[in-house]
Amino acid sequence: MSRRVKGSNNREKARREVARIQAAIADARKDFLHKLTTRLVRENQTIAVEDLACCNMIKNHKFAIAIADASWAELIRQLEYKAAWYGRTLVKIDRWFPSSKRCGNCGHAVDKLPLNVRDWDCPECGTHHDRDINAAQNILAAGLAVLVCGANVRPDGHKSIGQLQNSRKGKKQKPKS
Repeated sequence: MSRRVKGSNNREKARREVARIQAAIADARKDFLHKLTTRLVRENQTIAVEDLACCNMIKNHKFAIAIADASWAELIRQLEYKAAWYGRTLVKIDRWFPSSKRCGNCGHAVDKLPLNVRDWDCPECGTHHDRDINAAQNILAAGLAVLVCGANVRPDGHKSIGQLQNSRKGKKQKPKS
């Protein structure tokens, strides 16, 4: 299309062809997401997902195209309404939960784990972990803990709503009733 003369009929034909191809790609992605979310909701009673800030993650130019193509936010949105339709449970885990840094065997959390490290060994128990599989197992375990006993899965240093927090004047607030 860029090689066509502006305002010409051939440019209009090329524009329509490009739009048709892009629409086909978009339709294929939407179809895949609908089929995937329907299958996940039909096959599982409980689904645990990590509540990620997709809008903030797209700001990283190295991952933006991959995240946008995968449509993570749309996947979660579809899982939410389909889980409600089918009477299933969708549990969202806090985004600050160290799912990939925590050992699924002993619970030890590694201080730093850069994104380029895909496999790691736990310094406490020596278990070898694949980063993604370990994170998925930890998210499932945390989701089930939240579902069964209402456990708080926030890591140390993060306070949940309702606990005593410092106000601007330096006085402690009263707990919410």
